[in-house]
Amino acid sequence: MKPSPNSSASLEILAFGAHPDDIEFGCGGIIAGATRAGSAVRFIVCSSGEAATHGTPQQRRAEAKAAAKLLGAEIEFLPLDGDAQLEYRPDNARTLAATIRKYRPRLVFAPTLGGNQHPDHAILGQLVRDACRLARFGGIRALRTLPPHSVAQLLCFAVTSDGEPSDGRPVLIDISDPRDLTAWQAAMAAHASQGLTMPYAQLQIARARVFGLRAGVEFAQPLYPNDPLVFGSVAQLSGSARRY
Repeated sequence: MKPSPNSSASLEILAFGAHPDDIEFGCGGIIAGATRAGSAVRFIVCSSGEAATHGTPQQRRAEAKAAAKLLGAEIEFLPLDGDAQLEYRPDNARTLAATIRKYRPRLVFAPTLGGNQHPDHAILGQLVRDACRLARFGGIRALRTLPPHSVAQLLCFAVTSDGEPSDGRPVLIDISDPRDLTAWQAAMAAHASQGLTMPYAQLQIARARVFGLRAGVEFAQPLYPNDPLVFGSVAQLSGSARRY
């Protein structure tokens, strides 16, 4: 079991999920590598998965807490409109912006915004995109109790292959380290209720294997930058070469 990061550490990643398993399935291997390297990570889960075919809200919250612990991340639940009822509204975006101001992360992770996927995924992605922008505006009255904050980058993860954007190339993160794979697989297995629907964990491992083969590594997970990535020099690009 991986230890949770020091709560006093500067938050590196604030990851948002619409349902209790979204973050683990969509980018759990990336999270495992980040926390193993010492980064502080917090999950914000915006429902209890109450519309799912399998698992009660209480069970799903317990599974999510166990999974986050296995990945070395902190977790909290921030209910919005309910599972399968999430709406794209300004007040929801402001609520998420307040959370970003509260934790002041360097990076924000959120579900991708399009594709043939659960509507909550795409809607939450849109809300988080807007929240990152609102979090840096100093004149929003509803947010004035917290100082503005600008995140360095918003990166989107696809919970399923159907959520992968077709109009852009992802940034691939190598998750081949056995320690990260083991932690990720354990975190997905913690969501036992969802394994009764279909073998989600096997599907995610297969996706990571395909992305890895494309890049010449064993396993990789994709992230989709909301804005262009900026590097200080061309020398910093040397680590992105395909390994074959």
